Amino acid sequence: MELAHSLLLNEEAYNQLGEFQKAEFIFEWLQFLEKLLPVTNRADIRENQKKLVEQLTSLLHNSPGPPTRRLVAKNLAVLYSTGDTFSVYQTIDKCNELIRSKDDSPSYLPTKLAAVVCLGYLYKKLGRILGNSFTDTVGNVLKAMKNAESQGRYEIMLSLQNILNGLGAAAIPCHRDIYKAARSCLTDRSMAVRCAAAKCLLELQNEAVFMWSTDLDSVVNLCFKSFEGSNYDVRLAVSKLLGTVLARALMSKQTTASTRHNLRRISLEEVMELLGTGFMRGSCGFLRASGDMLKGTSSVSRDVRVGVTQAYVVFVSTLGAQWLERNFSAFLSHILDLVSQSHPKAMQSQMDAIGCRCCVSFILRATVGGLLGEKAQIAAAKEICQAIWKLKKVVDAAMNDSNLETRISTTEVTASQHVLVCALQELGSLIHALGTTAAPLLQDSSTGVLEAVISVILHPSVSVRLTAAWCLRCIAVALPSYVSLLLDRCIERLNALKSSPEAVTGYSFAVAALLGAVKHSSLGIPHGKGKVIMTVAEDLLCSASQNSRISLQRTQAGWLLIAALMTLGPAVVQHHLPRMLLLWKCIFPLSPKDLETEKTRGDSFTWQVTLEGRAGAICAIKSFVSHCAGLLTDEVVQRLLPPLPSAVDLLTQLSSIYKSYGNSLKTSSTVYRHKLYELLAVLPPKTYEGSVYAVLKELVADLTVPDSQIDASSFLLPPLCHENDLLLLGPLLRETDHRFIEEQLLFGNSIAGGSLEYDPYSIYEKAAKGDALPKPLPPVLSVISAATRLFGVIFSHVAESHRLQVLEQLLNSIKQTKGSRQQIVQLNVVSAFSTSLKHLANCKGSLGPEEVRRSALTLVMCALESNNPLLRCAAAECLARLAQVVSDSAFTAGLAQVSFDKLKSARDVVSRTGHSLALGCLYRYLGGINSIQHLNACVGILYTLSQDSTSPDVQAWALHSLSLIVDLAGPLYQVHVEPTLSLVLMLLLTVPPAYAEVHQSLGRCLNALITTLGPELQGSSTTVSALRTSCLLGCAVMQDNPDCLVQAQAISCLQQLHMFAPQHVNLSSLVSCLCVNLCSSYLLLRRAVVACLRQLVQREAAEVSEYAVALVKENREDFTPDVNIREIGLEGALLGLLDKELDERLCQDIKETLTHMLTSMAVGKLSFWLKLCKDVLAASADFNTVASIDTTQEEETTKVDDASVLTSDSDEKFHPFSNPRWSTRVFAAECVCKIISQCENAGSAHFDITLAQERKQRDSRDDFLVLHLADLIRMAFMAATDHSDQLRLSGLQMLLIVVRKFAAVPEPEFPGHVILEQYQANVGAALRPAFAPETPPDVTAKACQASVCSAWIASGVVSDLNDLRRVHQLLISSLVKVQAGKEAQSQQYNESTSTMEILAVLKAWAEVYIVTVEKQKSQSDAHNHCLKNVNSVEESYRDVSSSANGLLDLVQADLGTLSKLWLAALQDFALLTLPSEYSSQLPAEGGAFYTAETIENARPHYYNSWALILYATALWLTSTGFIVVDPDEGVTNLSRPVTPTTMCQDSSTRPLVKSPEDVNTDRFHLILGISVEFLCSPRLDAAMENIIACLRALQALFSVPWPRSKIGGDQELGVELLNVLHRLILTRESPDIQLAALEVVRMILFAAQEHVKEKRRSAEVDDGAAEKETLPEFGEGKDTGGLVPGKSLVFATLELCVCILVRQLPQLNPKLTCSPAVQPGKHLLLSEDGSRLVAAALVILSDVPAICSPEGSVSVLPTILYLIIGVLKETAVKLRDGQLPLTVAASLQALKGLLSSPMARAEKSRTAWTDLLRSAFIAVLDCWDQDGHLQELDEVSLLTALTVFVMSTSPEVTAIECLQKRCIEKFKITLDSKDPLVQYKCYQLLHSIFQHPNKTVSYPYIHSLAPSIVGKLQETEKAKPENAAELQVVQEGIKVVTALTAAAEEEHRAHLVACLLPILISFLLDENALVSATNSAKNLHEFALQNLMQIGPQYSSVFKQLMAASPTMKARLESAIKGNQESIKVKTAKHAKNPEKSSSIQLKTNFL
Repeated sequence: MELAHSLLLNEEAYNQLGEFQKAEFIFEWLQFLEKLLPVTNRADIRENQKKLVEQLTSLLHNSPGPPTRRLVAKNLAVLYSTGDTFSVYQTIDKCNELIRSKDDSPSYLPTKLAAVVCLGYLYKKLGRILGNSFTDTVGNVLKAMKNAESQGRYEIMLSLQNILNGLGAAAIPCHRDIYKAARSCLTDRSMAVRCAAAKCLLELQNEAVFMWSTDLDSVVNLCFKSFEGSNYDVRLAVSKLLGTVLARALMSKQTTASTRHNLRRISLEEVMELLGTGFMRGSCGFLRASGDMLKGTSSVSRDVRVGVTQAYVVFVSTLGAQWLERNFSAFLSHILDLVSQSHPKAMQSQMDAIGCRCCVSFILRATVGGLLGEKAQIAAAKEICQAIWKLKKVVDAAMNDSNLETRISTTEVTASQHVLVCALQELGSLIHALGTTAAPLLQDSSTGVLEAVISVILHPSVSVRLTAAWCLRCIAVALPSYVSLLLDRCIERLNALKSSPEAVTGYSFAVAALLGAVKHSSLGIPHGKGKVIMTVAEDLLCSASQNSRISLQRTQAGWLLIAALMTLGPAVVQHHLPRMLLLWKCIFPLSPKDLETEKTRGDSFTWQVTLEGRAGAICAIKSFVSHCAGLLTDEVVQRLLPPLPSAVDLLTQLSSIYKSYGNSLKTSSTVYRHKLYELLAVLPPKTYEGSVYAVLKELVADLTVPDSQIDASSFLLPPLCHENDLLLLGPLLRETDHRFIEEQLLFGNSIAGGSLEYDPYSIYEKAAKGDALPKPLPPVLSVISAATRLFGVIFSHVAESHRLQVLEQLLNSIKQTKGSRQQIVQLNVVSAFSTSLKHLANCKGSLGPEEVRRSALTLVMCALESNNPLLRCAAAECLARLAQVVSDSAFTAGLAQVSFDKLKSARDVVSRTGHSLALGCLYRYLGGINSIQHLNACVGILYTLSQDSTSPDVQAWALHSLSLIVDLAGPLYQVHVEPTLSLVLMLLLTVPPAYAEVHQSLGRCLNALITTLGPELQGSSTTVSALRTSCLLGCAVMQDNPDCLVQAQAISCLQQLHMFAPQHVNLSSLVSCLCVNLCSSYLLLRRAVVACLRQLVQREAAEVSEYAVALVKENREDFTPDVNIREIGLEGALLGLLDKELDERLCQDIKETLTHMLTSMAVGKLSFWLKLCKDVLAASADFNTVASIDTTQEEETTKVDDASVLTSDSDEKFHPFSNPRWSTRVFAAECVCKIISQCENAGSAHFDITLAQERKQRDSRDDFLVLHLADLIRMAFMAATDHSDQLRLSGLQMLLIVVRKFAAVPEPEFPGHVILEQYQANVGAALRPAFAPETPPDVTAKACQASVCSAWIASGVVSDLNDLRRVHQLLISSLVKVQAGKEAQSQQYNESTSTMEILAVLKAWAEVYIVTVEKQKSQSDAHNHCLKNVNSVEESYRDVSSSANGLLDLVQADLGTLSKLWLAALQDFALLTLPSEYSSQLPAEGGAFYTAETIENARPHYYNSWALILYATALWLTSTGFIVVDPDEGVTNLSRPVTPTTMCQDSSTRPLVKSPEDVNTDRFHLILGISVEFLCSPRLDAAMENIIACLRALQALFSVPWPRSKIGGDQELGVELLNVLHRLILTRESPDIQLAALEVVRMILFAAQEHVKEKRRSAEVDDGAAEKETLPEFGEGKDTGGLVPGKSLVFATLELCVCILVRQLPQLNPKLTCSPAVQPGKHLLLSEDGSRLVAAALVILSDVPAICSPEGSVSVLPTILYLIIGVLKETAVKLRDGQLPLTVAASLQALKGLLSSPMARAEKSRTAWTDLLRSAFIAVLDCWDQDGHLQELDEVSLLTALTVFVMSTSPEVTAIECLQKRCIEKFKITLDSKDPLVQYKCYQLLHSIFQHPNKTVSYPYIHSLAPSIVGKLQETEKAKPENAAELQVVQEGIKVVTALTAAAEEEHRAHLVACLLPILISFLLDENALVSATNSAKNLHEFALQNLMQIGPQYSSVFKQLMAASPTMKARLESAIKGNQESIKVKTAKHAKNPEKSSSIQLKTNFL
């Protein structure tokens, strides 16, 4: 194929190919040429033009296929437009000649067609350049059309469209001729020709004025005719033509009327009238129609009506949203008039009425719902309301009119019913879509929406009452705050008007509908409402028999209410269950005998009431089973069962009852049957085992002797077919934008679709996906679908022997019926059997013996050859299920063989299509095809069938089947891939475009082949690249196909290719294709486009976005997307599409695509994304006319911004998003939050204004979030103050994120302030509405959690108390609401919502309190720190502390109340966490903030907020210090904690009033209990914050003495707590949690220490000093030293610490050190967190001995020493800066604490400790001797450890000679170190050892090491220190020697001074040397001088002697002193000049 890539056709390569490959080669070349020509320079083209033209025109003779001829034509046109045009006339003549040719053979046809196509493209591209030649051409083409066949007519129409397009106004002379030709084509028998003609006429009307002026009527009539017998594509094309022409006619009256007076002006009324006639009368002429009207025979064909409906929508869309707003009232009245029965004959049947209503609803939905923004929609809703009021008046007048002409009045009433239904439905849909934005509409009393809807509830027509109820339900779903209000109103009216039949049904419908709405809102309704409704229902049922006039209505109403009540779920229903079950039991006769007596009594009316009542009861039970599955315990099921047998008995008697009492019972008996079947289908079959056969018999009768003659296939079969196979059956079964109206065409003439009035019980159910409201079918049909479903359940549960009987019976009944009836029976039977196979497959059952299989097979095979394609599809699926259930390979092979044999012999289309599909489906549920023979046979047969060009149907089905086989065969198919691919390509290149279904199947095949090839497509071998090229070629052919679904296939194929071989797919052309189709009128194409985009942007978001914008800028004529990509990019286009799109799946995909783009690009294109979101959100601002934004901000930019927003809003053109819907705005708000989190990951500059500004100056392209802060605040403000609650929630969330992220960002221009301060007013204004009394609780709760408290008050942004008070006031207002308690709750929502709100408020307060306490604590720490430092920090400190104290004062005022509420909430939470077995102990009336009934709903809210409340309560309790006031002792006791000895003394004296001690104990146990319960087993999803808050609460608790005394005194409690914390540490990896837990452990240990001390103290006090020897031992381990695991606190602590240490340092575990995983000697550097954990554990370890008895301490000491020294050994690694690692410092600290423990000196443990400590000392010494890794080890740390031992233990541990020797050895080695830092540290350590008070310890060290120190210092003369580090060493050395001198005994001192002085003097410099000396030399000089000055006077005698002995030294010293005095003089002079400086210098040196 590479050879095809050249400018001229490579004829040499071409001639060597086979016939079919030539076609491929040509296509590849033409494709390449199409891309090449526009970019080749003109000279090259002119040079080769002649040859190229020859090659291209010669291709015309080669009978090219449709795609090839189109490319030839395009290339010729481009060639002439870029090259010379002189030979173009020859080409045109040549084409005309080919068209004129008399050759009519089929082989010549492609050539003629190619010539026609060529002419079209040439004129399109070159247009008027071609002069007048077009008249001949057009004449010629039109002449050819007279005897052309359908393909010819099709191509000619499209060509004429192109010619008209190119010539524009120049073609006027031909307009009439073309118009005539197109007219005849518009009613052509070929649908493709009709579509082409519509396109041609659409092009024509651009210039042909007569079409929308003089000939308008005939054009309109022509379109109506074209709709007759049309398919979906025709309706789409013709409606577009019709709508556009009428819109043109209307618009033209302003422009052209003045210039041409002869044109008639057309008004809106006339246009509407024209469309209305089509809708009412169809396409026949007026006279004929009126004649028919008189006879009463006319009925408009449905396709015309549906076509006209689409035309209405096109008409309005063309005129635009603004036009619709202006003319809405006229439009509405016309549309509603269509169903007003002003032509009563137009809607003779209910079916017609339903069809018309459906169309009218569609028009309103598509225009009002699709085009208008929210403001305009509210205006439209008001108009609709007016219309409802008008009709209401008419009806009222008619009903009250008691004159003789009452008959007229009833027609008035019936005339109004359909109009009302449409109006109410649209009103409901509008409000439903508007959501809470509709609040102003309902609050507007002048419109009176609610009054209007409630007033028509009493309309005489049932359908109006039902629709009104549905409309109320929509209002309730949209505005949850209205549910309770409406329920109360309807119940009250229902009680008041019990005696009016209309009121009883109307209001009960309304209540049922409202109950159905409750589950759509999280806010619910008060629990008590259920009780009220149950009472009303019982009342209705009991009073039904009192008044026969309304007994029917009351019965129905009562059961409807009970059934609807069940949707509220188990929590509500369980309270009413007993009453309901009693009613259920009473409604059926108890025994068969009672049923017999019933039959003999009564008349038809009583039977009607009885059946109605029993059907209702069955419905209620079904509703109970569906919605309250949780309550179906065995006991309840037992109580449900008894009435079932009598219900089934009645079912079997129905036919005899119905015979006895006549036709009036027909409907009610059908309804009863339907409801019973539905109930039995949801119950498990074993519950009605006894009645199974009776039911089965009835089912068989229903299926085989149906009442209706209606073909129910269109609703029975689609669910039973596989979704892939449904694609074969044309657009009606596919999802399209017009599905809503197109459905009626699916149902055939006898039925138009479902409607609410067929089954009032559906009013409380959810509507099916995609429907605005439930559409139950007529009872006659719904009975059949219920019967098939139930048959499926029962058949799979009856005995196998019985199955055969049933199947035989079904087969016989099919045989015995004839004609159309036979097909209906067959259809029912197949769908029932198919359902049963599905059930059998699901429960893995078997079908039964051979005979059953045979019958089943016969049944399915008959259906496979049915004339109904749907039935064939269902039969093929049924066959697949049969193979699955039997699952026997021989049986499956047999099935395949049957189809093979049939296909070999059959010639008719029906059996060929049915059996070819059967082959494809057969292995669908068997896990794929595994037999190669079967595969080969299938492929062979399907290849042949797919080339059967006589029948496109056979081709389509065979290819579809082939695609299934490719999928099922998987890797086995590899051998067939090449031939199949060639076949697919050949067909793509040859099948005429009119056969779209064949192309669609080809697309599916190609897709399956690409999937099979998979990642192999990336390969580079020749075969793979050939396959790849073929795939790409196929995609290219499909992309050019006119059918949109084929284009969708092409896109999904390219998507697959891009997934497997991304580098081979041309992204630029793919993106251009996607952009063009982004707004296609075909839903499936849009879905394919967005799905593909979603995949592309996951890898290459930036490229996709750039290509889209670049393509728009190129301005290519074939690239004209309908969306404004140029201005707002692809992202903006997608956002715009999201706003207009109604399909859920598509919206979801768009959101995901945008999210992917945002994650990969938002940081780079920050301004662009934020502007997009801002544009969308700005719509909220102009919709709400936002008030309180504070524009008194300093920043200039914001002012500019405000101005620009205002201008852009006022000017329509610039605003890219006009009135986006609230859901889009919510998405934009979510996007902003995502952008912030993306920026957070991208770097700190986004949150640091100084850094951001710097980097922006460096590179202006950089962009940072912090620079857009004003925008972020503004967007959050706009969202948070919107009418839509969802948007408010998103806005508050955004505000929360902004506050949290930017709270700490400082404002560089005003130091000490933060950047958010300037937005205080905005934040306050955004929060205020959330606390308004009418705000729903979820918004208030969000505002509490979110912004206010936690973030805003706590963020510390607001330092001014007055500003804080504003926001604080909001919280106080909410607190007042909480204090009012349960009684004051509004009865608007469920009680659990007030729980939510209260807890949110309490949590918010808790958060504020916690933050203020923490701030105060950190400030007091800072303050103490400051006092140590200097006073410069004080001012700033004072500011901050005042704000924190002020905040604390604010909170303190309410703490009294708060603490009570917090404790109450914690008590509730504690009760709710009890296991279910304690449920009987819960308080009957509920807790403080929840009611007993709503306990389940309340739980999540408690889980959400308990942790912070717990922490706050703990802080509050500790702030009061748990102080118990004892009245006798006065105030003295306040500070002293309660010791264990004073506890619980007076509990016996005052048992009734709890003593403060008891109260405290309760509180202590409450907090401890909740914490332990939670920490024991935190759920996997438990938030980190909760765990940390819980641990912090425990820390706070144990930070005061009283609780510590409790836990210290109760060892079991302590152990329990430690075990819980141990578990927590094991299960949670987070270092924060582990550190917090360790802190709690430390505190528990501290409490135990205190307890032991207290016991020892009191024992000493009590026993006196005399008997000290016999003191009992306190502490663990008593006298034996034994520790009991599980009971011992010490053991638990050790376990926990070991766990932490071994987790961080596995080498510590002796078991592990031998394993290969841990390599000895490898030192690991711990992370910072790890180090902190280890350090914390070591601190705890060193405290352990303090709680042991002496013996106990001996048993734990080895472990503790092992761990401490182990940590030291493992982590003592040198760090670069000479710092000690944190772990080392901690282990040394722990060691020191341990060694100085009193236990080491206690007489009982002293010897044991000495031994153990000595071995530890040896262990440290041994660290050195492990060879090989000395270089890593930090000698300093080890020396320090040795020093700690030497200094802290008694001499008997370390003063043994051999140990001292080894120790001194280590010091010697270290003193010789080359590293100055090590030397320095060594000197320091020796300094401390030399000063040890015990001489036996210090002398050996002095004797051994002092000489070498002095020696080292003497060497310094020769090698002066070079740098600061070396200088430090020398200075430290001198300090050591000085200290030695001071400590030495008198006789040695002189000797030492004599050594020291010469060294010091050698460091002095004379004046000249001092000038040029280095810094370190100078410093050394000064240091030596200072020391000499001190030593001289101290040891004056020695000093004098030395000076006398050495004059040189004396001279040196004198000159140094002299120089020093002079420099001091100079300095003092300087100081006198600027005294301030001295102080600052002083400060600094002091500080150092």
